[in-house]
Amino acid sequence: MHDLLIVGIFVFVLAMFVGFEVITKVPPTLHTPLMSGANAISGIVLIGALMVAGAREWNLPVWLGLIAVVLATINVVGGFLVTDRMLQMFKKR
Repeated sequence: MHDLLIVGIFVFVLAMFVGFEVITKVPPTLHTPLMSGANAISGIVLIGALMVAGAREWNLPVWLGLIAVVLATINVVGGFLVTDRMLQMFKKR
């Protein structure tokens, strides 16, 4: 169990570094499509988190699922607002 936790933490930290490097290399012209893709992924996370948070007993996975629901909802709504605002810049008035 202890080794599994260390492997999980290692993968998480490695994913953070890889994600940071990938995101910093994205040019501004690709930001809106990337944001839309991230919104779709956050929507999938939201569905999974709702399934975890829907359990009847209040234990650690349920609390983590609830936190994931809140954060994924903020990410989805904020992402769509930013995407919509960026697309408004290209519309003629």
